[in-house]
Amino acid sequence: DILIGAAAYTLVDTPGFQRPARALAWLQKHAPSADRRREAVRQFIADPQCRQEFPEEVMLLKPIMEGAAILYVVDGSRPYGVEYESEMEILRWTGQASMALINPIENEDHVQDWQQALGQYFKIVRVFNAMQADFEKVVTILEAFSHIREEWQLELADIVSEYREQRATQLEDSASLLEELLIQLCSYQLSQKVLSKSQAEALKGMLENKYFNDMRNIEHQYHELLKRLYRYHHLESTIDELPLGGNLFDTEKWIMWGLNRKQLTVAATIAGAATGAVVDISLAGSSVMLGAIGGGLLGADRLSSFHVKGLPIGGYEALEGPIQSRNFPYVVLGRFLYLTDALRHRTHAHREKLQIREGDLSARIGQLSGKQQAGLHRALDRLRKQKSVEGLRQHLYELIGADSPGFHR
Repeated sequence: DILIGAAAYTLVDTPGFQRPARALAWLQKHAPSADRRREAVRQFIADPQCRQEFPEEVMLLKPIMEGAAILYVVDGSRPYGVEYESEMEILRWTGQASMALINPIENEDHVQDWQQALGQYFKIVRVFNAMQADFEKVVTILEAFSHIREEWQLELADIVSEYREQRATQLEDSASLLEELLIQLCSYQLSQKVLSKSQAEALKGMLENKYFNDMRNIEHQYHELLKRLYRYHHLESTIDELPLGGNLFDTEKWIMWGLNRKQLTVAATIAGAATGAVVDISLAGSSVMLGAIGGGLLGADRLSSFHVKGLPIGGYEALEGPIQSRNFPYVVLGRFLYLTDALRHRTHAHREKLQIREGDLSARIGQLSGKQQAGLHRALDRLRKQKSVEGLRQHLYELIGADSPGFHR
């Protein structure tokens, strides 16, 4: 049983035909005319000798005769053969609503031949690649049954509606998780109290290592929560380690996951103008604007800060973090966004490990309106500066729901 919100439906995975020609011969002997065929199928299921001689066929036909619709799936990369006609004829005898799906598992070499044959036995024939089908394709299959089984229209409409509502909720919850992750990572600070300033200084290396490991673990936890949100509880996935060492712009992966220097300059400009003058985003990347801003805007962008402070009650405190890099919120955002894209576009038919690759975050942000871009850049800039941010979740929701040009699966 598959429960979708307040709606539900049942999928029955039946065995395949094993002796269709012989089973059809039995049925033909017991049905002299078309009006007797459904009754012959019922007799076939109930007959003790048939249960012993045709166990797979009986198991296959029983739920159909109890009211289930037929979803007949074939491999479109394999040649069509007349041996399939016996089983398709038996299914036609049941009189149940039926649809055939052609799944081109390896190639589409024989899809056309299958379409020609299946169209003679089934009311609806669709090409459906289970490994590549997106959400809308799955919904289309469900909606198609309402055209061949009128009494199911209301129930199927409820199921489709629940699927769409579930999808919208997943987007909202994804934005909520991303908001929590960004706030945690951009504000994270690690501290250790000691007796002397020299002890505090000596803790720098150890504190830095723990700080970066904590950051990686926090990100990993939220990525796992995201996978569970999309019902991939046991999905194995890989993503390059969150690059938290060395100078920001000496680390290629930072550029891959977040924004490059030019894009960061544009983002900083838009964020700064969001509260005042309106920036023409179409001109924001021009060399004229970059020259006016000056090369010192980004300068030596420190990754994180370490400092020692004296305590009013005596002793000292060593502090690591938070990360000060302008690119850091974009890196966290990009990595979460690419994982979200992969989960949204993936089907549960996939069994292999999920490999998350970098994408073009700037192009993705470019799908938003100018006002939306300005709001997002300003929110991330305030987040980096440890300032309160209003509407961050809405900005992230708009970005997650936007089209993903050049999406890498």
